[in-house]
This record gives sequence, C-alpha cells and structure tokens, in this order.
Amino acid sequence: MNTTEIAAIIVLVVIVAAVIATLLFLRKRRTERLRGKFGGAEYARAVEEGGSRRHGEAGLDKRTERVEAFHVRPLAAGDRTRFEDTWRRIQARFVDGPASAVTEADQLLGDVLSTRGYPISEFEQRAADISVDHPVVLENYRTAHEIALRQTKGQATTEDLRQAMIHYRTLFEELVSEPKLPT
Repeated sequence: MNTTEIAAIIVLVVIVAAVIATLLFLRKRRTERLRGKFGGAEYARAVEEGGSRRHGEAGLDKRTERVEAFHVRPLAAGDRTRFEDTWRRIQARFVDGPASAVTEADQLLGDVLSTRGYPISEFEQRAADISVDHPVVLENYRTAHEIALRQTKGQATTEDLRQAMIHYRTLFEELVSEPKLPT
C-alpha cells in the first residue's frame, strides 16, 4: 500500500467514526428529550409496551404528532366556572357516596378533556393523548382510573376512593387552570 491509500483508509475510518458518534449522540439526545417531555414513568411504559427503545420512542413521537393535530385549547371562562362548580359539588357528595363521587369525577374529567379539544376515546388512548401535554399528572390519572375500575368490582376501600379523588383533583386542577405564559 502506498501513502495515498493509507491516508484514504484513515480518512474513511475517521469519517465512519464521526458518523457513528453523531448518530449515537443524536439517539441519546432524542431519548433525553422524550424522557424529559413524557417523564420517566411514561417513557418506561412506552418502551416496555413497544418492546424496544426504538419502537417505544417512535410511539411517543406518534403520540405527539397525533395530539398536535387536535385543536387543544384552554377553557373559556364560563366553562371553567361551570366545571369548577361541578367539581365542588362532586367533592361535597364524596362523604355520603364515595363510589358515585369517584365515578362522577371520572366522567367530569372526560367532559373537561372533550371541551378542551381532546377526542373521546377509550382510557388508554385518552391517557396517551394526555401524556403529551400533561405528563406530570398522568400517573395520577392512571392510578385514579385503576381505583375506579376496582371500585366497580367492589374491590376498593373508602381510603382507595379518597386517594382516587385526590389523584383526579390533581389532573382536574391542571386541566382547568389558566394557561401559563412563557417567562
């Protein structure tokens, strides 16, 4: 081999190494961005359900694209007031009928989501949609919904139902709050 061939091989190896390093860097940055956006728990759930990191991350990207196609909007003042009044009535009824209050809270959240522009769908799709804009409170929503399902089978205690209401309230407050302007 002459000097030119050796130099060409070295340049080729450097270029291949640079491409590999760039791809690894971009993959790591994408993972960090998605984990930051969706939270560790939802990111891990997506990877597990997807069967691999690549499929899980692709699913998270699809969620984002799906929700961006919606026309999610803040609540009008009248809707906000109506929902807050309804929430207060549901909470007041909890003492005398915790099971029905949890069911009503779940239905109210569906109404709020629909009014905000999220489509009405089965729970897992709704949770996936919510995860794009409200990842911090999503786990609360999942926990509350799981308790509500147990309650329909008579397997939830009053304390479980109280916890469900607390979890529902966390999501409710985030959904009805005024949008925060960037600082």
